[in-house]
Formats: sequence, structure tokens, C-alpha cells
Amino acid sequence: MKLNEIVPPEGSNKKRMRVGRGIGSGKGKTCGKGVKGQKSRTGVAINGFEGGQMPLYRRLPKFGFTNNFAKEYTTISLTQLQTAIDSKMIDTKSPITSKSIMDSGIVSKAKHGVRLLGNGEISAKVTLQIAGATASAKAAVEKAGGSVEIIVPVIKPVVRKKPIPGQK
Repeated sequence: MKLNEIVPPEGSNKKRMRVGRGIGSGKGKTCGKGVKGQKSRTGVAINGFEGGQMPLYRRLPKFGFTNNFAKEYTTISLTQLQTAIDSKMIDTKSPITSKSIMDSGIVSKAKHGVRLLGNGEISAKVTLQIAGATASAKAAVEKAGGSVEIIVPVIKPVVRKKPIPGQK
């Protein structure tokens, strides 16, 4: 068998029907859409309509809440940090920041920063400058002779060049 001899199975490829090409074609005039009305046109918006009855999507209660201002931290455990230090992925001589953790390849992205969790143990003396840490993680790092500094990102205020009309 050769690539140029491969043919699709009989009847698997159907020719596209050309509609609106005269009544003799069998799909002329209304093009198989029926006659008149909302359904024969594009943009039909009757899927949720139940004939005047309250639709199902409005009968069911709403629940839940999404906080648009919630911070999303990438988490890293003490075990992961110790493994990275042991395999020389992270240099302990300089302070360990979110950027250095990302550059080492432990985490792929840190949206609002890296948060240290207290899972596992750490034996290396390290200086951490990260967005957050649990109390147990902070205690474990300080027990090993290191320190944890929580860095809160500074959000710059929006400065308008021109005042909005009607505002002082």
C-alpha cells in the first residue's frame, strides 16, 4: 500500500448540497428551511423559551460567589524547596524570591506570587522574600536558621492626565 493509493471508504464522503439554486435542484426557494417564520431565519432565540412559563434557568436558585479581587498564589512546600536546594536548582547564598523560584523551574507561573506551605522539612539556611507563608513553614525556616520576609506587591494608583468633565 502506498500513500497515493489510499482512498476513503465508499460512501464516507458526501458531496455538499448547494442550496438556493432553483426549484429544479430540489433545494431551491426555501433551501430546506420550511416556510417563513422565526426558525427559517438566522439568530433564532427560542431555545430557552417555554411558551410563557418561567424558564428552567430562572426557576432554579442562584448560588456561589466569585471574588474578582481574590489573590491567586502558587504554592510550594518545604519538601519541594529542600529538593531544589539539594539538586542545586536554587542558590541559597542570595535571597530566594518568586522570580528565582520560577527561573529554577519549580513552578511555571506565579500570578500574584509564591506562598510557602509547611509540608515536609527544611534543613538549609535560606532567606526567603515571597508573597506569603504559613505559620508552620515560617517556624520551620527560622528553626533551620533562615528567615522569611513577606513582600506585599505595591499597586500603583491610576493617574489621570486630564480631569473628567464635571469632576473636581
